[in-house]
Amino acid sequence: MIIEMFYYLFVLGFGLIIGSFLNCLIYRLEIDKTFLKGRSFCPACQHELNFFDLIPVLSFIFLKARCRYCQARISWQYPLIEIFTAFVFLIVFQSFSFSLFLVGYYFLVFSLLIVIFVFDLKHYIIPDKIIYPAILIVLIFNFQFLKDFSFFLELILSGLIAAGFFLSLVLVSKGRWMGVGDIKLAFLMGIMLGFPAILVSLFLAFLIGSLIGLLLIGLSKKTFKSEIPFGPFLIIGLWLAFFWAEQIISWYQSLFLI
Repeated sequence: MIIEMFYYLFVLGFGLIIGSFLNCLIYRLEIDKTFLKGRSFCPACQHELNFFDLIPVLSFIFLKARCRYCQARISWQYPLIEIFTAFVFLIVFQSFSFSLFLVGYYFLVFSLLIVIFVFDLKHYIIPDKIIYPAILIVLIFNFQFLKDFSFFLELILSGLIAAGFFLSLVLVSKGRWMGVGDIKLAFLMGIMLGFPAILVSLFLAFLIGSLIGLLLIGLSKKTFKSEIPFGPFLIIGLWLAFFWAEQIISWYQSLFLI
């Protein structure tokens, strides 16, 4: 029990650290700067940050959400992404603790998805620098480690059908409903989930997206003509279907059996 608790605490701490790194990666993508070199710095005053300025969550609290050097406000994005990354890592570890390889693989893939989620939410763009590596990593994993070529082809077909569906939406709407990035993300979802989980994820994405859209309209934050990024809803649908597709399908079927 004590050892198991240690593992979970380690994963929690590791998730917070990776979340801090993802914040850095997101910002470097925003300013089109590589994350492979150069120390972290304050976006406002450009002052290089010391290690005690970069402690996940705690630095945000102790600094009272302000830069130590220029007093510029620190966005809530930083602690929220750190906490959410740690939460996702805990779920992944709980689900795949029987294989450290799978844990590492899904840590990587879900980290990339978090970057896509935040970047699309902020800028209405799914960055090619993230989505293409994510697709490549999943394809290599599926081909090399699933040991079932027919299942690999099934996943590819799932991805192509999902991408084709979004391609049709882009063509019909001439890009007003969906973007090309959504097509790429749909393909990634398909090769990760397969059937029928991809259907669950798409249903949830459209359902949640519609509810949030109506809520924003009701609060006068958006209008029916406003542009809303759909990538975050696709990723929410992917997460829910990845971990709980069977339970959701069983619950849905039970509604018609009563």
